[in-house]
Amino acid sequence: MSTPAVAQGRSNYIVTFRAGTNPGGRARAVASAGASLRFNYSGVDAAAVAVPNENALAALAKDPSVIAVVPDRLVFAFQDVAANAKSSGKPGGGGSVQVVPAGVTRVGVPTSGSNGDGVGVAVIDTGIDLAHADLGAPVDAFSAFGGSCADDAGHGTHVAGVVAARDNAIDVIGVAPKARLFCVKVLDGSGSGSDATVMAGLDWVLVNHALVQPNIRVVNMSLGRPGSVDDNPAFHDLIKSLEGAGVAVVVAAGNDSSAESSQMIPAAYDEVITVASATASAGSNQCRWLGSSIAADTASFFTTDGANVVVSAPGEDAENVSRGCVISSTGILSTRLGGGTTRMSGTSMAAPHVSGVLARHYQANSSYTVSDVRQFLVIDAARKGIAPLDSPTSGYSFDGVREGVVQAP
Repeated sequence: MSTPAVAQGRSNYIVTFRAGTNPGGRARAVASAGASLRFNYSGVDAAAVAVPNENALAALAKDPSVIAVVPDRLVFAFQDVAANAKSSGKPGGGGSVQVVPAGVTRVGVPTSGSNGDGVGVAVIDTGIDLAHADLGAPVDAFSAFGGSCADDAGHGTHVAGVVAARDNAIDVIGVAPKARLFCVKVLDGSGSGSDATVMAGLDWVLVNHALVQPNIRVVNMSLGRPGSVDDNPAFHDLIKSLEGAGVAVVVAAGNDSSAESSQMIPAAYDEVITVASATASAGSNQCRWLGSSIAADTASFFTTDGANVVVSAPGEDAENVSRGCVISSTGILSTRLGGGTTRMSGTSMAAPHVSGVLARHYQANSSYTVSDVRQFLVIDAARKGIAPLDSPTSGYSFDGVREGVVQAP
């Protein structure tokens, strides 16, 4: 097999082994080549390794048990940097009156019979604020960095609130407020990780999804990287295994409007539910040349789109146009690291709206398959064939498909 070069500053790789190579055999092959084992996955025949030099990499690639050696590529949280991030509430506490965010209103406010009760949702992200008063004590499930999975960036806490902020007297309410949150930390305090750390989180879910209570039926991944479907076979195999196990994996499409979702990993995988971003409400307009405000259900100016996007969802409250004809985003209101609330925009915020909707589908019938719930998203989408509307910054779609905006059952 061909051997990738050890690039300067990059010594981490993902190694795929022949089927049936047990974890002990993988560890021996890695050690024999002079490399170091970082993660030895249970749900796929692969390991993440640190390679010190070209000789060690070549030795590993020549091992008869090894099928492929690929770079461990960097992965990032999908949050739009232009988001309006005004905060409310006090650290450790929260707003004194509960708000129903515009995104939750758009997809369907939860009811006593449709609120995600009895469904586990794994948030694979920067972690979750485990002490946040509005998140109902998330399960400290797994950290790829060791120790607690507590959030040290804020991104995962915001995502978690969109899914399942509690129906109480403070802060906000999520799409599925009775769902149980499982904290799976794969990104660090800068919102960065790699294929290896994300795979470690997915591996934990694959091994444990049916062993925990309630069972994990939904995974939310508001993260990704540029790439292609065949650039890391082991990553793709984990996703396939989760789908086969009945776990729906929801993925943000990306925040690059010049790219297609087929160029983003894991959004490009057929087995995931890829979500693009749209506005939840109409915005304001002070630009005389635009003519009217940017309507609700308009494709966000930052969203990635593509043929494999299953549905759009609110990734921002609204887009506003200044007198100078510059578009800005008012972000989704959700939970903030340290307590209270904050606003963020991005396909990172769109994906958890869909994860919450799926939790409500699984609550309705626990025997639903991933194929079933995917079909429900497509059938139930609002304004299918009409929305998302064109963004005034560009044409909307690479594929010409207006897949509609997600609606809760």
